[in-house]
Amino acid sequence: MPLALWALTLSAFAIGTTEFVIVGLIPTIAASLHVSVPSAGLLVSLYALGVAVGAPVLTALTARVPRKRLLLALMLLFTIGNLVAWMAPGYAALMAARVLTGLAHGVFFAIGSTIATSLVPKEKAASAIALMFTGLTVALVTGVPLGTFIGQHFGWQATFLAVSLLGVVAMAGSWILVPADIAASPPASLVTQLAVLKKPRLLLVYAMTTLGYGGSFIAFTYLAPILQEVSGFAASSVSLVMLVYGVSVAAGNIWGGRLADRKGPLPALQIVFALLALVLLVLGFAAPNKWLALATVLAWGAVAFGNVPGLQVYVVQRAGRDAPQAVDVASSLNIAAFNVGIALGAWGGGLIVARFGLLATPLTGAVVVAGAFLLTTLARRLDSRDGLPAKPVLDSAVAIH
Repeated sequence: MPLALWALTLSAFAIGTTEFVIVGLIPTIAASLHVSVPSAGLLVSLYALGVAVGAPVLTALTARVPRKRLLLALMLLFTIGNLVAWMAPGYAALMAARVLTGLAHGVFFAIGSTIATSLVPKEKAASAIALMFTGLTVALVTGVPLGTFIGQHFGWQATFLAVSLLGVVAMAGSWILVPADIAASPPASLVTQLAVLKKPRLLLVYAMTTLGYGGSFIAFTYLAPILQEVSGFAASSVSLVMLVYGVSVAAGNIWGGRLADRKGPLPALQIVFALLALVLLVLGFAAPNKWLALATVLAWGAVAFGNVPGLQVYVVQRAGRDAPQAVDVASSLNIAAFNVGIALGAWGGGLIVARFGLLATPLTGAVVVAGAFLLTTLARRLDSRDGLPAKPVLDSAVAIH
């Protein structure tokens, strides 16, 4: 793989770290800024909203900007956002910084796949995209625990400074290694994107994505406070638990992808959502016991992100039937749906914590994920009614997207 692709992977690692590290720092930030834990949880929601808005809107507005120039501008915006977070004098400034970095995140992953595939021969396009997205997985395994450790020992501001330095390195790598003559995909206007939202079966997929991801984030956003205040872990141990979770997520991603390949996306999603709802339900009762909580978090990581491959494959399949002229747009809107789920989950989780306490978050999350299971079952029945197989064959060119 060309060195330019590793520069994209490093960018993905930095972006993934800044997105998820906030989860491990919520108690620290809440205490430092003298705000409630639910208020600190809104920092997750605002970032996700920045991604959800940035992906479709800014991607359309910047469609004609040369890819390398846009890539460098995005990493500059990302770095500035993290520097603002590092220097944030208070809660409002930190909120603004999170929105700013979220906007960069949304557009980066919208154009990242196009850039990655342009760097390699066509037969290696899928591998190039997979390598770039490995940066996100590695961020969960190493970046988030390390960022949590730095924040707990040197202050949460130090974590954002470290991530901004990563952004500088990634930007320098892209400036040196990424070629300037990258071809852009045909621009997709906002009108085209809105047309996709008129397709009921695609809206059903986006609802599955929002509920399935959002239900998990109702609890995941408040995992660190649960571990400290309910399970009895020391603050210094939270980073180690996040490491365990991240390793489990990496394994769960691989398992989820293979399950979707073997059974088809909808049967695989039914299994993943059922297991995720069960694990969240168990966590609601196991959290007061330190070792049971640790075991449940390990199981949670194995299924929490296992729905991503199935959801992305299925939205491409559906778009191929319902909106063949806008498969990329439909796929990017599903990324937006993931982040709408994160935003609503973190926001709703804060309301639940304020009213019912921390232990109510995994129980509520289990109910929401059960809703995603029901919607998946509905989608499978509709496909069966239409005579579609559970495991359709994708055209290889479409599958890459």
